Amino acid sequence: MSGIFDTHAHYTDKRFENEFEGGASALLSAVFANGVDKIVNVGTNTANSLEAVKMASQYEGMYAAVGIHPSDIDEEDSLETAIANLRALLDKREEYKIVALGEIGLDYHWRQDNKEKQAEFLEAQLRLAEEYDIPVIIHDREAHGDCFEAIVLRHPKVRGVFHCYSGSPEMAKDLVRRGWYISFTGVITYKNAPIVQACAKAVPLDRMLVETDAPYLAPVPYRSKTNRSDYIEYTISKIAELVDTNEDEIRTRTHDNACKLFSI
Repeated sequence: MSGIFDTHAHYTDKRFENEFEGGASALLSAVFANGVDKIVNVGTNTANSLEAVKMASQYEGMYAAVGIHPSDIDEEDSLETAIANLRALLDKREEYKIVALGEIGLDYHWRQDNKEKQAEFLEAQLRLAEEYDIPVIIHDREAHGDCFEAIVLRHPKVRGVFHCYSGSPEMAKDLVRRGWYISFTGVITYKNAPIVQACAKAVPLDRMLVETDAPYLAPVPYRSKTNRSDYIEYTISKIAELVDTNEDEIRTRTHDNACKLFSI
């Protein structure tokens, strides 16, 4: 039986240091001993991308993703500097255990006054993904049309995963047909998430991933608490219920899919 592959977490978040005795290192030791096999630790800016790389070197089962999140673009000195920093990391991606470029994308939930700047950062990072032939982790919040247009029309060769998927079942099916993976979080366990649950039913098991987005989006029964990778069992259990199969099947298929996507 495969262990759990948490394909998206943010263990550089200071919440872990503040809320857990022994900090992130103690928590990670606990989750790796509790059924978690692999974790992709995801960066959202230059600084924490460097931290994610450093943490990945400390755990056999941890890998890193580096990128500039749309909500973090104002923290960068400039687009040119950010891309140069990412390029320096990607040049050593095998040594640094970097398996993806991300988290990148568009977010119109919090801000709509900087759409042009968000698009510039996304386009530059998609070009970088093409150059290095590396999968991407896409953040898409209330920007479905623009995200879809960027990858389908302008960068059709790029592949990766739409993390914490929040689009429609129809869009999920179209993305899958184009070679993309769809990832689900603890949101799928919420009573007010019928569209996300419908999407899980629409996505074939060979294109499905699971994640925590820790410390965010903890599943029921831990909703609104700090999330951690071993809580992903509740997400797996809900997906198994929705698609009428057993938890071992979901655990194994999502683990194998992640290894394939991230070339592990």
